Amino acid sequence: MRHYDLPPLAQLEAFEAAARCLSFTKAADELSLTQSAVSRQIKSLEEHFELALFRRLHRALRLTEEGETLRQAVGDMLAQLHEVSGRLRRRPGSRMVVVTTTPGFAGVWLIPRLASFTAAYPDVDVRISASNGFVNLDRDGVDLAIRYHTHEGVGAHADRLFGEVIFPVCSPRLARDPARPLKKPEDLRLHTLLHMEPNAAGVLQSWPMWLRALKLESLVPASVLHFSMYDQMIQATLAGQGVALGRSPLIDSLLRSRKLVAPFKQTMVSPRSYYVMQSAGAARKTEVQAFVAWLHDEASASAAGSAPRVAARAG
Repeated sequence: MRHYDLPPLAQLEAFEAAARCLSFTKAADELSLTQSAVSRQIKSLEEHFELALFRRLHRALRLTEEGETLRQAVGDMLAQLHEVSGRLRRRPGSRMVVVTTTPGFAGVWLIPRLASFTAAYPDVDVRISASNGFVNLDRDGVDLAIRYHTHEGVGAHADRLFGEVIFPVCSPRLARDPARPLKKPEDLRLHTLLHMEPNAAGVLQSWPMWLRALKLESLVPASVLHFSMYDQMIQATLAGQGVALGRSPLIDSLLRSRKLVAPFKQTMVSPRSYYVMQSAGAARKTEVQAFVAWLHDEASASAAGSAPRVAARAG
């Protein structure tokens, strides 16, 4: 007789991802599975409990009351297993830095610079967890979080890396297109505007806010494309697929190399900044403090290399 009457761990992992994302497709991407495989795992789990865990709506997914109860229990269980397994994997004397941050910051700013840290500290294993979700650093075994927030939102113990300036960017080829000039903001009506999904970007990265600030609320672009990840949107911008709202200093290296250009002078200063938050035990780890110092050095170098821009503060 089994000591614990539990469904397979794979089913619980699929359920937790789907419950957190409220999407079988996004859960499948996270778990490197197909959407149908996640659906089968959830169906098997519902058959195990003989009840529905999700309400399947038109283009939407919602947890039932029983599903929410299970989500809380499974989330806590998996987080504890993750933390314990991380401790067990760390060999005595091993040096590791675990960092959580947003996919946009990781893909566009952090990862391209990591080689300089690993060259200086080849014995330190840096692990990046890119997610828009907030984690409990101490519970989940994470050393550092780099987040985009207001000063009031992060609290007194967060270190500010840098602020952010927002302005339209495009590929040089698109900017030179004689059939579709980009001389003034009104010319955006001739182009495809690349959008971040509202739940992924927040209002400050939205074209409606930008156009409203320039009194161009009625402007209708030629077409639009939507993205859930900022680094994906920047890749589309580099490919000449449209005009995006660039975020400096995240994209400053692309501007300096002329892979992207800013066709207009108008910019907006975000009331949010990027902050580093540390776990309770981070201060005792020399490798974590070395990584924090490296982050600040890179942020200073990034700010020093930024071209001065005329900016108006966003309210």
